[in-house]
Amino acid sequence: MSKVVKNDPRKISSDLFSLTYGSLVFQLVKDLENAEDVNKQLDRIGYSIGLRLVEDYLAKTNTSKCFDMKDVAEKIQAAFRMYLNITPAITNWSPGNDEFSIILDSNPFAEYIELPDHLTNLRYCNILPGIIRGALEMVQIEVKSWFAQDYLRGDTTTELRVKFIKKLEDVMPQGED
Repeated sequence: MSKVVKNDPRKISSDLFSLTYGSLVFQLVKDLENAEDVNKQLDRIGYSIGLRLVEDYLAKTNTSKCFDMKDVAEKIQAAFRMYLNITPAITNWSPGNDEFSIILDSNPFAEYIELPDHLTNLRYCNILPGIIRGALEMVQIEVKSWFAQDYLRGDTTTELRVKFIKKLEDVMPQGED
């Protein structure tokens, strides 16, 4: 008699997410042909997602205003746990505590991916820095976010950097009228 194995719905959702994201990146590569243009488009898409995702995050967590970058880092870590089911490490703080790293041991965006040699400049997961930037801008915090290291590009780890730029004063987000 054969044993029926139930599939973990979280794993199925993660697989579907990875494949769907891969299809998006593939289509952008096909349409734009230039890796730098794809990187910019992924960042713009992420920024737009971040603008809207922060509302869901705030509603679900009933969280308060961020008081400093340590608080921002903790909330970003919680958002990764909530939306991607991963808990990145927060590390490599700058001496002024205005810049930190997010280390991803696993990256659901990059499952099943191997970049071809002709796409060495592609930042496959460039949607993530855009999401962080967009979400924080909605709560009046301007940051710069980028990949310092990327496992898909041959680095030993995946590291996102987040640097505080300035507090914003009731400004409409870029591109929103």
